Amino acid sequence: MANADCVSVRVFSLNCWGIHYLSKHCSQRYQMIGEMLCKEQHDIVLLQEVWSEKDFLYLKAKLASTHPHSHYFKSGVIGSGLAIFAKHRIHDTFLYRYSLNGYPYMAHHGDWFGGKAVGMAILNIAGLTANVYVTHLHAEYSREKDSYLSHRVVQAWELQQFIRHTSTGADVVIVGGDLNMHPQDLGCRLLMSYTGLKDSYIETAKFDGCENGMTLIADNLFISKNELIPFEKGIRIDYILFKGSSTTKIYCDFMSTTKGSVPGHPLPYSDHEALTAELRLESHIPAQAGSDKTQDTPAEKLAELVDTLTEARTEVKVGLHCAERMRYTAARTGVMGLALLVLELAIAAVPCFALGAEQPFPRISFYLLAALCFAILLTTFLLYIFYTMELKSLQGAEDQMRLAVGSLQEKLRGFPVAQPHNAPQRSPEGQQPSALDPEE
Repeated sequence: MANADCVSVRVFSLNCWGIHYLSKHCSQRYQMIGEMLCKEQHDIVLLQEVWSEKDFLYLKAKLASTHPHSHYFKSGVIGSGLAIFAKHRIHDTFLYRYSLNGYPYMAHHGDWFGGKAVGMAILNIAGLTANVYVTHLHAEYSREKDSYLSHRVVQAWELQQFIRHTSTGADVVIVGGDLNMHPQDLGCRLLMSYTGLKDSYIETAKFDGCENGMTLIADNLFISKNELIPFEKGIRIDYILFKGSSTTKIYCDFMSTTKGSVPGHPLPYSDHEALTAELRLESHIPAQAGSDKTQDTPAEKLAELVDTLTEARTEVKVGLHCAERMRYTAARTGVMGLALLVLELAIAAVPCFALGAEQPFPRISFYLLAALCFAILLTTFLLYIFYTMELKSLQGAEDQMRLAVGSLQEKLRGFPVAQPHNAPQRSPEGQQPSALDPEE
């Protein structure tokens, strides 16, 4: 039975592209963002790529009157880039750093140094407990040759685990951020199907923004069309997701995105488009126990989840094979460097055993060769350690997925044999756990 209690919450999400000395017009754009947030007065603001804490402190001072509560999530070498501003008091926060996040030697991409993570903040909104998450996943630099796909799949797996295990007592779950995944990508399907989160763009009653909800568009001044190949107009990789509970229903009444240039300004806010979702929270009296058995997730949904998880396991295994091959290459190169060093030492020892013999090579050559050998040994040693850590993370994720698939298949066997859609189906004896909250 519906209750009269109804709360409206406006959520804002933006990847700020705040890399000083690399991002264009960074300071000017932060001023524009601060002015816009003061004017719009969203209830919750979720920001990504705020890499400088000075920029966060600037926004914190700018928004002190409109968003008195804020938190900056620190992680990695240069930070996680994640920040949250809110009108409502933040009661607790927590940061989980993803176990895999690219490669340190891919410095021109920079994801590894950023410490990609998911930040959680617990808010109280009109008496309702809201778990708010902000995250930023590893970028996809090549659609056809995606070297980071297995890392991003593991990040999506860890994200859904983190959300499920930390939102048990929440009335409302809100997730915002740059997922760097298309809506039909494996990681996105894994996240949505496992957690039961809903996409505000799909669920909204009214939409105003870029075509198909795209958040990286060719019309943006900071975007090169070559970055969007093979998608000429743009892609949708930024999201605001939400989920209610047994005592709270949540709806998206309106959603909007920016459309490139900002009216009255010569620049966009960022290379990404900003998202705003107007959510409506409605408290209701939960149905009596045992009277809502028909709401169980059907066998088809479980089977789809098993297929998605199996596909994710396959991709993780591909990443495992690549990591094993790279570790073997690092070990082999290290052995070659060690052999070269031993050979050099043997040549250097010749004058000690052959009295009167002179060193056949200039001393400077030995020093340079020794430096090269030590550099090879040190580099390959560090790479071997890194690839070993990557292997363990991938193996751990694959083991978890294997257990989850077994649990889902066991639940699936508890459903009756598939019948025609028009034929009534009897509920299995005993209440089966929800497929959206599978056992690990």
